[in-house]
Amino acid sequence: MSSEPSISAAHPIYRSTAKGIPNIRAYFSEFWRRRDFAVEISRAGLRAANADSLIGSFWLVLNPLLLAGVYYILVTLLSGAKITDPMRLPHIVGGIFVYYFYAACMTQGAGAVTSAGKLINNTSFPRLLLIYAVVRTAFFRFMPTIPVFFLIYLSRGQALNWHQLLAIPALMLLMSFSFGIAALLSVLQVYFRDTASFLPYINRVWLYVSPVLFYPERIFNHLGNLSYINPLYSLIGIWGEVLTRNESAPIQMWIAATVWSISTLVLSCLLFMVKERDFAVRI
Repeated sequence: MSSEPSISAAHPIYRSTAKGIPNIRAYFSEFWRRRDFAVEISRAGLRAANADSLIGSFWLVLNPLLLAGVYYILVTLLSGAKITDPMRLPHIVGGIFVYYFYAACMTQGAGAVTSAGKLINNTSFPRLLLIYAVVRTAFFRFMPTIPVFFLIYLSRGQALNWHQLLAIPALMLLMSFSFGIAALLSVLQVYFRDTASFLPYINRVWLYVSPVLFYPERIFNHLGNLSYINPLYSLIGIWGEVLTRNESAPIQMWIAATVWSISTLVLSCLLFMVKERDFAVRI
């Protein structure tokens, strides 16, 4: 992959260089100009999964919904949690839905580069568009779960609240973090082909230690400030607080979520841009 565009060419051609970061302005200018290319890749992925059809959307919702039901039974009945808590089911359902979005970015992002070998070898474009396509696909597969969540939420006798609007910036922070993680894992997969094999186990463990099945305060009571070492403690914790419990998340959560999101996005994208020059010869 190239670092500097050809000035005389109608379409920039990025030539390989020994080291260093490509021209950031030229890179992202081309990224924005070619964004429709990533959109078409994403649409193709959605069509392949039938996610753009009614039946496909139904199955996208049913799988995490059934899983949320199983976890609700385990957490509520087997752990001795309060059955009378009306918000436990919406909390678990909302947490599972958004965690599925993040997990999809992880797993699909890991193979974004290695599965696009012919495209990379025959087409010149900013390779970060592959990551953009992955996150976009995961987002549109996540969208059908939102009305299902609100149906469950309202069925528990709860009313909509202005605090829930804060779920929008919370989701944006999670999307930025997911983009960075997807970019990082795609690079690791190029150099260490077993990376994707470990992701199912990482996803399962990460689910259990994040505020998906339990409220954030339960995790904080056990770990204290060490909870913030887990990025999803704040990122998904804010989602649960504002969306299912109608509460403003603590400012510490917002600060931690912002730091994790921006730092992961910037550092992972810079690493990706440096390493993408080697993709063609390593895949």
